[in-house]
Amino acid sequence: MLREIILTEDGSHSVALTGTNVSFHSKFGAVNESMHIFIEAGLRSSLTKSSIVSVFEMGFGTGLNALLTLMEAEKNNTTIYYETIEKFPLEKEIISSLNYCNQLQRNDLQTSFEKLHDCNWSEEISINSKFIFRKINSGIEGFSSEKNFDVIYYDAFDPMYQPELWTQTVFGKLFHLLNKNGIFVTYSAKGNVRRALSDAGFAVEKLPGPKGKREITRAVKF
Repeated sequence: MLREIILTEDGSHSVALTGTNVSFHSKFGAVNESMHIFIEAGLRSSLTKSSIVSVFEMGFGTGLNALLTLMEAEKNNTTIYYETIEKFPLEKEIISSLNYCNQLQRNDLQTSFEKLHDCNWSEEISINSKFIFRKINSGIEGFSSEKNFDVIYYDAFDPMYQPELWTQTVFGKLFHLLNKNGIFVTYSAKGNVRRALSDAGFAVEKLPGPKGKREITRAVKF
C-alpha cells in the first residue's frame, strides 16, 4: 500500500492513500473527528457501565485514537485495556513529527504517546496505571484475540478503496469479538457498509457526523 502524509487544517498530520483523495482523517481536523466518532459515539457509552473497559481498534495509524482514549481513562478514573492492529506502521520520522499532545494542550502526555509507538509489537504493557496497551502488526484477516471487547473503533481506509475490509465476513468476525451490548463505531455511513453490519448480526444506526461529514455509523451487539 502506498501512502502519503498530508497536513490538516488544525496542523496535525493525516495519512492518505497515494493517488486518491481519501484521507485517514478529515481535512477539518483529525482530533475533532476522532473525538466525535470514536470517543463520543463509542467509548463514552461504555464508560458509564463498568470501571474496566476493553477497546479494540482496527487501524492504529498515527495513534491519535489511542491517545484520546488514554485521556478518557484518566479523566473518568477508568481502567481501559486497548488492543489495536496495524498492518502498515508509520515511519519513525512521521511519528516524531506528530503534534497531537501540543494541540490538546497535554504536553505532559508526550512520553506516553511516544511509548504507544515505541513499545514492542504484540507485547502487553501498562502505559500508566489506567491504560493497558497492546499493538499487533497484522491485518484484520489474520487477527485473532483471546480477549472480548466492549468497544470497537473501525478506522480502516475508505470502503471504495479497500472494500475487502468492509464485508459481512469481517464484521461477523468482529461481532464475535464483542461482548453483549458492545459498540462498533466507524466514520463510514455507506449503505453497503450498514447492510453488511446488519447481516453480521448488529443493530445498526446512523448518527450525525463531525464537521464536514453528514453521518457516521454506530452498531450494537444485543
